[in-house]
Amino acid sequence: MTARKNAGTPALIALDAAGVAFTAHEYAHDPRSDLGFGLEASQALGIDPHHNFKTLMATLDGTLVCAVVPSSGRLDTKALASALGGKRCELAAPADAERATGYVVGGISPLGQKRPHRTVIDSSALDQETILVSGGRRGLAVELAPADLATVINAIFAPIGR
Repeated sequence: MTARKNAGTPALIALDAAGVAFTAHEYAHDPRSDLGFGLEASQALGIDPHHNFKTLMATLDGTLVCAVVPSSGRLDTKALASALGGKRCELAAPADAERATGYVVGGISPLGQKRPHRTVIDSSALDQETILVSGGRRGLAVELAPADLATVINAIFAPIGR
């Protein structure tokens, strides 16, 4: 599926421009859900939360970085700092994440951000043929090979989830 056939989010446009094979999955976002965006998407799409990855922005030594971890788990900020050779790491404020990526919380994609950020994908992604990440808006996920994702966003793999 190509971006031209979809809403044309920056994430889909980036995948289309890179010539990467992907499948877009739309689902009805429920703003009243208390599951969290990643788990809500997993439930709505009927997929294992280990297969669906959430995108989190963090501040590492004062600079924003991106982490992609399974929706079923949490980000280990110490492991993220270690993977990127930094010291102090914490989750970014939602407003900072939105401003830096051009996306709203719950729709932040590692793809097509306003400007590139150093990105780490949890190494558990390598155990799967494909993973799902946000397609750039609430209610849209894209499925693609982890290696393709890493290539498009110039990411590294490291054990950053727990």
